[in-house]
This record gives sequence, C-alpha cells and structure tokens, in this order.
Amino acid sequence: MTKPQPASNEDLILVATIGAARGLKGEVRVKSFTDDPLDLGSFGELYDESGKKSYKLQITGKQKESLLAKIEGIEDRTAAEKVRGIKLFVRREQMPKLQEGEFFVSELVGLEARLLDGKLWGKVVLADDFGAGPVIEVELVNGKNEMVPFTMEIVPEVDLEKGLIVVVPPEELLVGPESHKEEVEEEQEGEKKEPKR
Repeated sequence: MTKPQPASNEDLILVATIGAARGLKGEVRVKSFTDDPLDLGSFGELYDESGKKSYKLQITGKQKESLLAKIEGIEDRTAAEKVRGIKLFVRREQMPKLQEGEFFVSELVGLEARLLDGKLWGKVVLADDFGAGPVIEVELVNGKNEMVPFTMEIVPEVDLEKGLIVVVPPEELLVGPESHKEEVEEEQEGEKKEPKR
C-alpha cells in the first residue's frame, strides 16, 4: 500500500471542513464547499492541510446545511470529536476540468486587490469559507488586514492572467496610506502633549 505523497498548498484545494460529531457510532457533520455538496463523496481520498494524512468519507445523509458522513477508521463519538475542525482538501488533479472563466477560490491568494479606479488597495492573503460563504482577507496598503465577502457585489472582477481582482469595499474600509499616516502622526502628537508625571 503506497502512502500519499505530501503536497504543497498550491496543489491542494479546500473542499470541506469536518464539523461536530453526531451520535455514538463515529458519524460526523461535514460542511462542503463544492457547488453540489454531494460531489464531496466522488473525490475518493481527501487530505489534511499538509497533504500527508488522508481521509475516506462515506456520505450517509444531509442535515440542514451540512452533510452527514462516516470517516474510515472513526468508529465512535470520542474519535469523531478529535477530528472536528479539520479542513479537508483534494489534490488539484482530482478536481474536474474548469470551464473558461472559472477558477478555484484558493487561486485568489497572492493577487493584487485594486479599486474600480485602478488604485492598489492591497493584496489577497487568505481565501476561505468559514460556513457563511467565501471570504477573502486583504492586506491593505496601510498595513492593516481586512476581510470582505467574496461576492459579485464586492469583487466584480477576477483576472488571473493580470494577477489582480477588482474590489468595491464598504466605504468604511476605503482607507489609504495617507489616512494611516495621519493617524500615526495624531497619535504621536497626542503623546507629546501628555503632561509629565
């Protein structure tokens, strides 16, 4: 029996997260991020974030927004609780061929985030789905990090060839480097004005 070869993060695509245990026989809830949640059962082996440990899932049902599944080797509730929160990945070659204009959310990491007027807003440092829909985290030009929903309204354009996305962030997040510089200067000025003790 051959062991799965370690895969770099670029080779892995996030497809699900293991949730809470259900019952006493090792069944778990699973949050699937695939377009059709039931597709999760067609990938065969799934992997943890390192790509070294594999999991085989058998989909047993569906409950609200989650799938119900049995994981090979997980036979009781205690074992099921130990794998809660583990993110499940597939290797890129396991995924079906994408249609033109389609992409994996994980491919957003590293792209420039630009505003509608072309100004650089920041760089995408994380793309994930925590259960309420995909989100991206952007490291702004002022050094701060902000998370925004990955929706058509917020991210109307993705151009992998140019290495950028176009973002329409909420107004309260439209902070440029000049604003950040002013904040720092105000803080420093306030410190100077504090009376000595």
